[in-house]
Amino acid sequence: MKVFVTGASGFVGSAVVKELLSAGHQVIGLARSEQSAKIVSEAGAEVLMGSLEDLDTLKQGASEADGVIHAAFSHDFTDYLKASELDKTAINTMCQAMLGTAKPIVVTAGILGLEPIEGAITEESSTANSPRLSEATALALAEKGVHASVVRFPPSVHDKGDKGFVPFLIQLARNKGVAAYLEGNIRWSSVHRLDAARAFRLAVEKSAKGAVYNVIGDNGIALRDMALLIGEKLNVPIKSLKDEEIDSHFDWMGRFIRFDSYATNQKTKELLDWEPTHIGLLEDMEENYF
Repeated sequence: MKVFVTGASGFVGSAVVKELLSAGHQVIGLARSEQSAKIVSEAGAEVLMGSLEDLDTLKQGASEADGVIHAAFSHDFTDYLKASELDKTAINTMCQAMLGTAKPIVVTAGILGLEPIEGAITEESSTANSPRLSEATALALAEKGVHASVVRFPPSVHDKGDKGFVPFLIQLARNKGVAAYLEGNIRWSSVHRLDAARAFRLAVEKSAKGAVYNVIGDNGIALRDMALLIGEKLNVPIKSLKDEEIDSHFDWMGRFIRFDSYATNQKTKELLDWEPTHIGLLEDMEENYF
């Protein structure tokens, strides 16, 4: 299978490219800069120059491939609404080139903000309060006949080179001299980057229309435990914050830190014959984040 991968040079996308190539697939990787193109090319993939805003390029990639993995997302969390709208437009654009075919597209979504069912975010959890539009967009297209499925990520996809939420929390603790967390039982699920890449490959190979996968390694790690580790490693105190203190301390991350994201993955493991095998978040932080 020839797979078009957006975000092919990124933290997750580069692992997806290697996973696909190692399984015998061909890859067309979207690259928005010469540096990104070099990463994609050196991995052994074909390069398609462009960005999520280059709609003709996205149509080209989807048309030339046998399937699509959409791993790109604008990580300007200070304007999340704009990033979500850009993501929605990109998904719709690629799927226009796939209508009437059996080509699969696997879209990245998140579990933050989803409705828990009996205390856990399951594959059946509603996206009504999700700040991200990708899942709803993909599932609407699946109803129109596109072979679209959704890989849901937890707030932390971790490994060496992570530039997401966890490194932000660590740097914030350095800057403010305190490792803070929101009081109460707030938990974050996580998954190792290489486990996530394998799930992507299995999902595009399965080509299940309308499927939703919770790609979860750790079901839920208390934010307090993360703060304790950060405080220990940086030798700074730990502090529990009330809700009204969150925005001033965490800045743009305040809206995300409030979501409890304990999640299950049993259905996903059965549907994809997938099992996370790499180290968990706290162990990864201990070894690679400081």
